[in-house]
Order: sequence, then C-alpha cells, then structure tokens
Amino acid sequence: MYYGFDMGGTKIELAVFDKDLTQVWQKRVPTPKNDYQALLNVFKELTLEADNEIGYKGKVGVGVPGIVNAKEGTVFTTNVPAAKYKPMIHDLAHILNRPVKVENDANCFALSEAWDPEFRHHPSVLGLILGTGVGGGFVIDGKVLSGKNGIAGEIGHMNLNVDADNVIGETMPKIICGCGKKACFETYLSGRGFERMYKAFNDAPQRAVDIVEQYYAGDKKTQEHVDRYMKVLAIYLSNILTVLDPHLIVIGGGLSQFNALYELLPEYLSHCVYGNAQIPLIEKARHGDAGGARGAACLNLLD
Repeated sequence: MYYGFDMGGTKIELAVFDKDLTQVWQKRVPTPKNDYQALLNVFKELTLEADNEIGYKGKVGVGVPGIVNAKEGTVFTTNVPAAKYKPMIHDLAHILNRPVKVENDANCFALSEAWDPEFRHHPSVLGLILGTGVGGGFVIDGKVLSGKNGIAGEIGHMNLNVDADNVIGETMPKIICGCGKKACFETYLSGRGFERMYKAFNDAPQRAVDIVEQYYAGDKKTQEHVDRYMKVLAIYLSNILTVLDPHLIVIGGGLSQFNALYELLPEYLSHCVYGNAQIPLIEKARHGDAGGARGAACLNLLD
C-alpha cells in the first residue's frame, strides 16, 4: 500500500492507494500552520489510522508547497510556517517509524500525471501548473527530477525574455514576484497574470472566468488578449522545451480548464520552438485536486 500526503496551507490530506493506484482510503484534516509538533502529530495520527483501517504498514510519500532540501532533510515553505527550515523528513521518518519521501507538490502533480494509465508510456513528462502561480515538475521514466537544490521545476521564476517583452511592450508594468525578483513569467502567465495582462491593455479589470466566457462569445478585445497571452506562453514554453524536450506536457491549475489552450498552443509553439523540433503532445491534467496526494503516493512506486 502507498500512502500519499498532500500538505497545504489549510488542510492535510492522506490518500491510500494499492499497487494499481486505486484509492482505498482517504481523510482530510486542518493544517496546524504554526505549531511544528502539532503538525508532526497530525501525520502520525493519520498514518496510524490508515494502518489500522487497512491492516498494513504502507509506504509514505509527502507533497509540500515549497522547496525540499533532500541533503539537509529540511523544507522551505511559506504556506506552513511551522515547517519552515525544520528537519521535517528526518522527524517524520522517526515519528512514523518508517522511511518517508518528501517532494515539492508541483513535482507530485507531474508524477501523478506521468503515472496515469494514458500517459505512462511516455518516457518524459513536463507537468505545467497555470493557477494562482506558475509551477511545474519534470518526470523521467517515472521518477521526479528534483535537482541538486530541490528547485528543478520552479519554472515560473524564469525571467521575462526579449521576445516576450516585445509582445508586452511598455503597456504592462514589470512587477515584483513573490520570490522577490522582478518580471518572472509567473506574474504574466498565472491566473492573476492572465487578468493583469487584460487590465493593462484594456484599462478595465476582468475575472479570468469572464474573460474566457467573452472569448468564446467572440469578443474582439478578449480574442486579442488571448492572442497576446498565447504568444507569451509559447515563447516561455519554447525555452523550456529546448532544455527538457519532453514527450508530453500536462497542464493543470485553474487555466487548464480553458480548453482553447489545447487547440491554440501547438500552432503558437510551432513559430517558437528550436529548429525543426516536433511539438510534444499537450494534454489537460487527468487528476485535478486529487493529484497532489496521488503523486505523493507515487514517490515510492519504483522502490
């Protein structure tokens, strides 16, 4: 049995899966954000409850919203202050009396999708999250590429380049990202960036859901906005494709529900990719909000 924890700023979810990744048990509880010992106790209580329910001592994986330093066994996360810089990996292994694998939640998202029955045959998968922020993960042969510092996949924090800047021009200001740098792609391509870009060019605020609705209704201003957004998204992705060259891109997050993305993106990418490279398959995420816990469970699948 494989236990997948999804730790967020408001809730901790434990989902239990069998070897075929069929979910057999699940529970959510509030996250103790400011008490580290209480946080550890939640993991212990949920794990023991799952052990008792299924009669088996499962393997544990944990997805966290932050940077995991595997060498030091620490986690950097602002969503759960109690865990910040704490030796969480070591402490969880001790309190749960079993090995524990901890990985960034976006990496868990990518891993969950890479292990989907439809996608499992692809040797490499890029998971791209276009939501509140922009994040991602890269999976090779069923395993997450974390990197030396645990920051592989933090693709939202690449800086705006010359080509993208030429599309946006001076109309849209270069703002400070949450990471502290100016003009990260996240500030343009996230859900909030999508809305911010519309407001900058149309001098009127609009929610993303309304922009999408107006796009399908044939509104000219909205279609111009989507064209501009797609150009920036394609420029951004083409740089990532040049480095990683994945066989499959899976898109999650709120903007993944904008189905025009999957129709438009291959054409926009064709004008940006390096040389005569073929565009990878681009698909919508299959597991949605359940992907975090499922991906955390997948951390132990190849052991």
